[in-house]
Amino acid sequence: MPKRRYSSRVSDDPKRLIVVGDRVLITPEEGEERTNVGLYLPPSALEGRQVQGGRIVATGPGTPMAEPASMDEEPWKIHGADVKYLPMQAEMGDYALFFRKAAVEITFEGKTYLVVPQAAILVLVRGKHG
Repeated sequence: MPKRRYSSRVSDDPKRLIVVGDRVLITPEEGEERTNVGLYLPPSALEGRQVQGGRIVATGPGTPMAEPASMDEEPWKIHGADVKYLPMQAEMGDYALFFRKAAVEITFEGKTYLVVPQAAILVLVRGKHG
């Protein structure tokens, strides 16, 4: 089985964000939104919504799993450094709809991002490549 790669790099800068665990880093949608009749809603009107969308720019490795062989042994024994992860469904470039209240807003080098746990993602929109 080929090893699945995940992306935790946001830029080519030596200083970078590394997403940990089963979280994703999302660039939120910005600006105003139009209603069906063409009216523009300001960002303050959108704050009451429970769901938000954005583009995934980085993902963590997934949920760490216990080593099957280590479950029968003493927990204090030193085990291999190879950590196995349950892979994430979310991939870099996906558009995600997620629960707004589960997101944590951060600012890194002047850009705003949202850190969202995979469990808070409702749906993913993936292009033709996936």
